[in-house]
Amino acid sequence: VQLQAYGGGLVQAGDSLRLQCTYSSRPFGNKVMGWFRQPPGKEREFVAAIGWSGRIPIYAESVKGRFTISRPNAKYPLSLQMNNLQPEDTAVYYCAAHRGNYGSTTRSADDYGYWGQGTLVTVSS
Repeated sequence: VQLQAYGGGLVQAGDSLRLQCTYSSRPFGNKVMGWFRQPPGKEREFVAAIGWSGRIPIYAESVKGRFTISRPNAKYPLSLQMNNLQPEDTAVYYCAAHRGNYGSTTRSADDYGYWGQGTLVTVSS
């Protein structure tokens, strides 16, 4: 397994969680990386992405201002700090990496060719 997301759990509305995605730096250090989620009974959706340099993050409108994506450098895990979690944030969260190198941050899952196993986040009201 090249990507592995972890850090999910059961929390109450208003709580925070930090997800991390570990990966082998060599194949992913030069790739855009992102987080997607799949709520129960719904399709997978974009959450956030960050450039290969660790800059230029983009977010889904539903999480903007509450979630922060980061990757200090190629050696450290990709992270997603989630604050003020709400029941609608309940989902399986996946980390992913672009197919190619040195691309621009994008929201389309079709651009991501590497996917980790998901981690479940459940937010109770």
